[in-house]
Formats: sequence, structure tokens, C-alpha cells
Amino acid sequence: MKKMTWSDLSPKQRTILLVLTSIQLSLLATALVDLFFRPPEQVNGPRWVWALASFVSFVGPLAYLRFGRKRAE
Repeated sequence: MKKMTWSDLSPKQRTILLVLTSIQLSLLATALVDLFFRPPEQVNGPRWVWALASFVSFVGPLAYLRFGRKRAE
């Protein structure tokens, strides 16, 4: 099986890949910035674990944004 390169992709595939990459990087940046500026007592669990988890595709940042932050009471 030949390894695909950028030039092998159709314009539509390139656009989809760029959009997904942009979303992934935006989620990662949002999660890491929030984690960095949020006080430790407002984070569920160790901050370093959430920082590492944020690098796991789309799942990590979404998990942090949903479950890693304590809700305001």
C-alpha cells in the first residue's frame, strides 16, 4: 500500500483535513490556556494529567472542558 502524500489528496480532502486540524488545535489551545490560568482548586484532579490528556486527539481537550473543571456553585 502506497503512503498518501498531500499532493495525492483532492482539494475537498485537503480542505476537510485543514478544517479538522484547525478545530483540533483550537480545542487544544483553549484547554491548555484554561488549565494554565484556572486556580488548582477549580480543577478536578491533577493538572498535569489534564495537560497530558489534552494532547489526545479531540477527546482529551473535550474531556477536560467537560469534566476537568469544577462548576461554579
